[in-house]
Amino acid sequence: MAETLHMIEVGDAIPEYTTKPISRTTLALFAGASGDHNPIHIDSDFAKKAGMDDVFAQGMLPMAYLGRLLTDWVPQTAIRKFSCRFSAITHLGEKITCSGKITEKWEDGGETFVKLALTAANDAGEVKLAGAAVVALPAKS
Repeated sequence: MAETLHMIEVGDAIPEYTTKPISRTTLALFAGASGDHNPIHIDSDFAKKAGMDDVFAQGMLPMAYLGRLLTDWVPQTAIRKFSCRFSAITHLGEKITCSGKITEKWEDGGETFVKLALTAANDAGEVKLAGAAVVALPAKS
């Protein structure tokens, strides 16, 4: 695998990750895992009183999915930087597809690094998060 990773070039995509549809259970479990118990994400009545049609995902949920995209591709220890910008609300029932594309590749101090442009989007192509990551590729074997 290390040799394959070193063959990647600017413009290459990494394998996508697609979630199951976001459910109320997903939101409740993520609330417990993340500590984000804001009722707008888990209480329909509260969300409707706040002017929303229903509850919606915590912003960090699609970011967690982008993190999974990265850790499905490389070990967690290889991730040097990871950042995101929130673009749109993630609604119940949406499946999120996470993708990444190599935008830079360089060597520094004997290590090879790549920078990726990341997106998390629904089936309609609406981007929920846009981000970037820097990953250190494993040493050639």
